[in-house]
Amino acid sequence: MNNWQPDMLQGQTAVITGVSRKIGIGAAIAQALAEVGCNIFTTYFRPYDATMPWGSQADEATAIIAELQQMGVEATGLELDLSQPTTPAELFTIVQERFGRANILINNAAYSTTGSITKMTANDMQNHLAVNVQGMALLCQAFVQQFEEGEWVENGRIINISSGQSHGPMPDELAYATSKGAVEAFSLSLSADLASQGITVNAIDPGITDTGWITDDLRQHFVAQAPMRRIGTPADAARLVRFLASPEAGWITGQLIRSRGGL
Repeated sequence: MNNWQPDMLQGQTAVITGVSRKIGIGAAIAQALAEVGCNIFTTYFRPYDATMPWGSQADEATAIIAELQQMGVEATGLELDLSQPTTPAELFTIVQERFGRANILINNAAYSTTGSITKMTANDMQNHLAVNVQGMALLCQAFVQQFEEGEWVENGRIINISSGQSHGPMPDELAYATSKGAVEAFSLSLSADLASQGITVNAIDPGITDTGWITDDLRQHFVAQAPMRRIGTPADAARLVRFLASPEAGWITGQLIRSRGGL
């Protein structure tokens, strides 16, 4: 039975990290959830974006929030450094003051740089682990701590964005692949811990997604390999996240779901 309704998440609240660029996966997820009535709290960190080759506009993160508000939901956000261990608890304190308790957490923010084994440094590894593993895990903890131990959480959802490191090798992204492998392992074990409270925990691998980092030459290479003759879009990932956040996905937990178009 298909119970999908335009307002199926009406009045619920999602915390989505890493929402700073209009062409990013985070922005697409926020829009997809807003379309079904979900209130949105975003985080972003412009100093990181400024170091990336694609960059972002200084007002882009706040412009995304304004666009969400125009969709008729409550939306706000905050610039936060998720590598700091105190940030997750501070975030959920602010969320509760603004919206009350959130029932959906999307861990989308990621730290990512390239480097082979000969160029990888201790600092590279620490930066990846601080955001992609520690930040993700402590956000999950702060999310769960909103509720009493053993309390049933109506439509409780944690969705972590992973990558393709368990699908194939990523030799020039060793620190990133290591951290995302930890995301998958953490998600599986956390799902067993939280199932008795009705909170599902899943991870998704969105595959090669066009978020501004793909050069023309790379695009031609990827498309030539793609069974569907295209690469992924942020909207592709967002639709999967929206399904997992919905009541219809209440029986799905502990899974890594790949959305790669056959690649």
